[in-house]
Amino acid sequence: MLTILFDGIAYGMLLFILACGLSITLGLMNFVNLAHGAFAMAGGYVTVFMMNRYGVPFYWCLPAAFLVTAALGAVLERTLYRRLYGASHLDQVLFSIGLVFMAISAVDYFMGGQQQMFNLPPELQGRFYLFGVGIGRYRLFIIVLCALLAIGLQLALTRTRFGSQLRAAVDDGRVARGLGINVSLIFALTFAFGSGLAGLGGALGGELMGLDPNFPLKFLIYFMIVVTVGGTSSITGPFVAALLLGIADVAGKYYLPALGAFIIYAVMVLVLVFRPHGLFSREGGR
Repeated sequence: MLTILFDGIAYGMLLFILACGLSITLGLMNFVNLAHGAFAMAGGYVTVFMMNRYGVPFYWCLPAAFLVTAALGAVLERTLYRRLYGASHLDQVLFSIGLVFMAISAVDYFMGGQQQMFNLPPELQGRFYLFGVGIGRYRLFIIVLCALLAIGLQLALTRTRFGSQLRAAVDDGRVARGLGINVSLIFALTFAFGSGLAGLGGALGGELMGLDPNFPLKFLIYFMIVVTVGGTSSITGPFVAALLLGIADVAGKYYLPALGAFIIYAVMVLVLVFRPHGLFSREGGR
């Protein structure tokens, strides 16, 4: 049971890193970016390409995946996304889902449709036992790294000048501009950072979740569930939701394999019945 709990926490941490960028763009920027999974897929393929083609160590591939996808997000935000900030959510959904299918086709054409293989460093492979609990080395690595990222992200949004400027830009863009805040630049940096986190999540999750051209569609619903259950008014909500759903999904597939992924949807329904706006959203919030 403790081993399953540990694996569920690792999976939940990974879901949080993959979904928190979507939480930022949806909750703070009010933009429905369903192409978020495409950035995660890009980070995974950057990692595979660098490791398998050029022999770059896995640890160096992680910051590279973040930077490449952040740069890609910045370019797309400046050229495409910014044109739809004022559009309806339906237009944003149709636009971003179109980008998903374009990304899937492009990756399938250039990289092929086969499952990609990740060669982890020897020190991250296998398990060790602590007080009778089987602990996967790579899962422990994910938990530690994602926990540090979650703490850093929370501090950046609540304790820094940039976080204050972002909240001001979201609450009232006209007033923020009048105070000398460059709202356009703030949004561009936020979108790029969220895209980079997705790419980092894809690099970390490729070995556990698998990586192929259909990655954005297979896990899009998981990202949406994390954001929906956790709410979009803070980072705490998606973090707790990701842990809850990760543990429920792993435990459900272990104890009730015949039900498959039913457990995670059941948890979502139960939470939304009692908390329609999510676990930590303010009543009436977006």
